[in-house]
Formats: sequence, structure tokens, C-alpha cells
Amino acid sequence: SNSSVSCWSHLHPVNMFSSYSVKQFYHSKALTSPYPGSCIERSQVPEDKVGWLIEWKDYNPVEYTAKSVLAGPNWADPQINDKSFSPKFNERDGEVERKSLSGLYVIENGRPRNPVGRTGITGRGLLGRWGPNHAADPLVTRWKRDGSGNKIAHPTTGKSILQFVAIKRRDCGEWALPGGMVDPGEKISATLKREFGEEALNCLQKTPEEKAELEKQLQKLFSQEHFVVYRGYVDDPRNTDNAWMETEVVNYHDETGETMDNLPLEAGDDAGVVKWMDISEELNLYASHSYFIKLVTEKWGAHWSEDPSPECHE
Repeated sequence: SNSSVSCWSHLHPVNMFSSYSVKQFYHSKALTSPYPGSCIERSQVPEDKVGWLIEWKDYNPVEYTAKSVLAGPNWADPQINDKSFSPKFNERDGEVERKSLSGLYVIENGRPRNPVGRTGITGRGLLGRWGPNHAADPLVTRWKRDGSGNKIAHPTTGKSILQFVAIKRRDCGEWALPGGMVDPGEKISATLKREFGEEALNCLQKTPEEKAELEKQLQKLFSQEHFVVYRGYVDDPRNTDNAWMETEVVNYHDETGETMDNLPLEAGDDAGVVKWMDISEELNLYASHSYFIKLVTEKWGAHWSEDPSPECHE
């Protein structure tokens, strides 16, 4: 993982699904003050002024880019007025993916504009890239089984219980999916596998022999059929008017449980703890990770809620 990753990349996306019974998300996390890791207060943006289509002549957001980004690490762009920097926005720019999963974004005065609206802060904050910053989150699942290998059903609903690999993040102590930023030139599938290996199996600390064995098992798990749970914009407290998080959440399901039996979980890199967690609506995960997981239980027909009432869809 690189140091621009933290649990703030795991937050609920905007406009996620039509059945989600709230009106369009807009920004909530992306309006929090002070800005993460700083004392910088965002300019206040009323809900009716978030959208760029609403005229707001007096909008005067504060400009902020963290020192760690300005120091020029390899995961960060130069400043926008740097003479040597001429980014190709809305397209693949060399090894850097500057296309957004949400479609074309506007470039205003040479800067990309957050597709969802105003955030009360300009610059890049803690994010490395101008425009979209791409992350990937692997959601690895298996059925909960008893000592004889039989699936365990929930006593109330009679549905089988699904488990997923959860990490407790070092930076904020919350349970989340083991995810991270996509490196330049890296395929999403490679990011998913790498992040899972680093955070949930502690690959970085293994001997070459152990690494080779883990790689074989990881390949088996990550090369099977998978299900893309969500792709798009993320409402994240690090977002600014000119830089924002996007993610792709992918479910890898180990139907028999045999592959994961050969992959001993061990926390590494950004993770403080890693474990298999039973899935139900009682989970308290970082922001919308619970929602991604709910979609996966629907896909597999697994237990989610003890409440028998049908869900109302808008």
C-alpha cells in the first residue's frame, strides 16, 4: 500500500443505488471539517448549493494541499501550475488513469472539477492526483461451516451465514474491507490481489518460499468468477473541489472454502487485525462497507436481517 491510503477511502458512494431509501447522497463526508489530518476548516456549503449548476457568486473556498503531497512522493502529481506538468484529463495519461468512473468531468481554469459538486475546499488535500484517485476493495467471502464442514444456517431466517475477510485499520481503528490505491499502470485485478495479500495475509513479511505458496493460492482465488459490487465515486472526507476518491468493489466468493483454508489470515501493512467476520445487518463497518456487503448477501441468498418485513424500494 502507499501512504496516501487510509480508511477514508472506504465511504459511501453518491447516488449509489436507486433502491437505497434516501434521496441522492450528495456530499456528507466530503463536507466534514476540519479537513482530515489538519486544522483547516472547509468553507460551509449549504445542501442547496452543493451542485455546480446552482449559481453562487460568493463561493470562496479555502485552498489546501497537504505537505506530504507537496513533498512530491511518487504517488502524487506536481502542482497544477508546474511548467513541466501538462496532464491529460479525462483520459489515460501515460500510466496514470485520469478517466473517471462517473463519466466526463469539467476542467475549469486548468483544474478538474469534482463531478458531484462543491466541497468547501480546493487543491488536493491529502490526495495525490488532480481529478479522480482510484482505489480497489476486494470483498472475499465464504460460507460459515461447522466442525463437519456443513453450512451453518441462521436460527431465525434459516438462511446460510456468509463470512467475509475484515481488517481493523491501524489509522482509525474501524473494521473495513482490505483495500488500497491502484498504482500507475496497474490493472484493478492486480490491485485487488496485491492489497488482499499485503493487508490480510501479511505477504510483505514472508520468506520467498512462503510468498510463492501464497501467490499460488491467491491466484486460484482471484482468477475465479467474481462479481463487481460497485464502481464509482466515493463520498470521502479527503475529497476536494479538484480531487476525489473513486473505487471498484469486487466480490471473490470461495464456495467450498477450500482455497481460503490454505490462506492463513495474518494482518499486515495498513491492517492492525484481520479476521473472518459473520455477515448480518448488525455489522458496524466503516461507512458504506456494510452496504456493499448487503448487496453480496442478496447475490448469494445469504442471511442478512432477522426482520421479516419486506424491504421497501423507492
